[in-house]
Amino acid sequence: MTADTPMVKAEDVRKSFGLVEVLRGIDLQVERGEVFCLIGPSGSGKSTFLRCINHLEKINGGRLSVDGELVGYRQKGDRLYELREKEVCAKRAEIGMVFQHFNLFPHKTALANVMEAPIQVKGENKADAADRGRRLLEQVGLGDKFDAYPRQLSGGQQQRVAIARALAMEPKLMLFDEPTSALDPELVGEVLDVMRGLARAGMTMVVVTHEMGFAREVGDAVVFMDGGVIIESGKPREMLTDPQHERTRSFLSKVL
Repeated sequence: MTADTPMVKAEDVRKSFGLVEVLRGIDLQVERGEVFCLIGPSGSGKSTFLRCINHLEKINGGRLSVDGELVGYRQKGDRLYELREKEVCAKRAEIGMVFQHFNLFPHKTALANVMEAPIQVKGENKADAADRGRRLLEQVGLGDKFDAYPRQLSGGQQQRVAIARALAMEPKLMLFDEPTSALDPELVGEVLDVMRGLARAGMTMVVVTHEMGFAREVGDAVVFMDGGVIIESGKPREMLTDPQHERTRSFLSKVL
């Protein structure tokens, strides 16, 4: 793909669970190297949209592309054909995702957690996976925790292992679903510091967050969602200090 192809492009994206329409026509574009923040109340569709980007959820309408390629589908003529699960998994491997809850393997060390996917999914040899795993754990400030098990780590440390694990697949795009919401307040900063480092290194990131300070400081663009639609979007500093829509003002007055 060319350098000016957006990393993520959503066109009238719709998603329903039964009779409930959770996404009601989402249009947005995430450029390469951009930190794109999604904010809004619980139940507004932010996390569902994130899960659609890597096809953990299938969209019911519209088009969603990552790096110029449709997510979960192939177009032939004017028809869309769903990809086989093996093809979906190969594409998903190019997108890192960090969840609210760390989902680490409790019986594996920090290093083994980071090594697992490159070995199992990419067929990488153990020595190479271990080398990269150590480097990534050092990058997230856990160079002294290679042999620690999740139960021996704080929530912030576990989330940093989860970030290192996602990076081990060398993704082109990182998705963060409220990565600090399950953490004690004093541990939030250490995770946000790692994310700041990724932003400085040019990683394209889509971040669902309630950390408005992070959105203002690190974000390149911010979107406010409510009720499955985009209410307002813009540059973080402008939108967070001078929102134009009454619903955005009401939300921000409660969280800032």
